[in-house]
Amino acid sequence: MPLAVAYSGGADSTALLLAAAALWPGQVSALHVNHQLQPAANGFESHAREFCAAHGIAFHAERVDARHATGESPEEAARIARYTALSRLALQANATGVLLAQHADDQVETLLLALSRGAGLPGLASMAPSFERHGVQFHRPLLGVRAADIRDWLRKEDVAYIDDPTNTNIAFTRNRIRARLLPVLEEVFPQFRDTFVRSARHAAQAQQLLAALAQDDLRSVGDPPRIAGLRQLPRERQANLLRHWLRARHQCGASAAQMEELLDQIDACTTRGHRIHIRLGPGFAQREGDILAWYNQPV
Repeated sequence: MPLAVAYSGGADSTALLLAAAALWPGQVSALHVNHQLQPAANGFESHAREFCAAHGIAFHAERVDARHATGESPEEAARIARYTALSRLALQANATGVLLAQHADDQVETLLLALSRGAGLPGLASMAPSFERHGVQFHRPLLGVRAADIRDWLRKEDVAYIDDPTNTNIAFTRNRIRARLLPVLEEVFPQFRDTFVRSARHAAQAQQLLAALAQDDLRSVGDPPRIAGLRQLPRERQANLLRHWLRARHQCGASAAQMEELLDQIDACTTRGHRIHIRLGPGFAQREGDILAWYNQPV
């Protein structure tokens, strides 16, 4: 069963790659994505290639254009490019799955970022232990492991890895959390990694229940949703159904303000002539007869 590890050359992915190769000798390959976003990127790729050659691990690399478009988040553009390339490399390597090296500290940072945005349960659930992207299964086996423990192990084993200089650039919010906020949390709540990660798991479990309820409601109301059917549900279940419908059918979300406006419009939709046409996520929701439709462009 061939397995792959997303390997950047950094501490976390180096530890994961060595652990996986020890557990499954000869069945693990390394997938490296060169984002070409900094001068050192080619050096990172060379280090990764040489490290794998020294340890007898199959190495696959792809260079991508991860530059962001005007108005697009640089982090989001890089993330999309990375997962697209990893999926392609995994399929080429016939890997049954890809292991990612995000750990407990990364999960805490993700949860804190979600809290700062006022996120709902999907955001508070943070990073899922497993998920599917582009037909490939991804797994995060280190979500319960502290970053410090990973580095302690690498030092003990005298293993070389790359220190990415962008990880200390506090212009990025995640890096500011890591450098300034986590040390304070460590001092005040020494067990915060365990408890925060546990809270993220609770949020994920609750979200699974809400998703199951939304699926049942969507089957009852219709897909696309019938307005009369929506009006028979409590407002909270309408919102839950509509958010699920947007994610599942249109791969998008809506802000809290947009959702509240849509729910108000549905509540007021008591006559055939009532018109609904409002911004919802990156597109528009519109009434068409007795159903609610969504378009990514105004119609």
